[in-house]
Amino acid sequence: MWDDDVDDGIRMKIEKLTGGELVDEDYDSAVDGVIMWWRDGDDEDTLADDIVDAYTVLGDDGPFWILTPKPGRPGAASSSTVQSAAKTAGMNAAVPLTVSADWNGVRLRAFGKGPDKNR
Repeated sequence: MWDDDVDDGIRMKIEKLTGGELVDEDYDSAVDGVIMWWRDGDDEDTLADDIVDAYTVLGDDGPFWILTPKPGRPGAASSSTVQSAAKTAGMNAAVPLTVSADWNGVRLRAFGKGPDKNR
């Protein structure tokens, strides 16, 4: 769900922290974590399906984040939209956190998983 409006600063910080490049949705092997950029206006009906698809390649229950533009920015999505899609996909959605000046992040966890002590 990468587009030309993503925050490349976030991407670069993650790549520096992990020591590896981020892959896109066409990558077909297991991944250590998922970062999904999602905006209001993207196909909302498929968000739950996209979450399920991304979770199937997530190895060892790694971190899963959905990044959305902050309220007032173009493409801002309500947290209830993300929470509803997450629930449909069998996931719990945390309260949105600020990840940059323009983007919020929502951490998802599969139902039945306890809190992550290693955030």
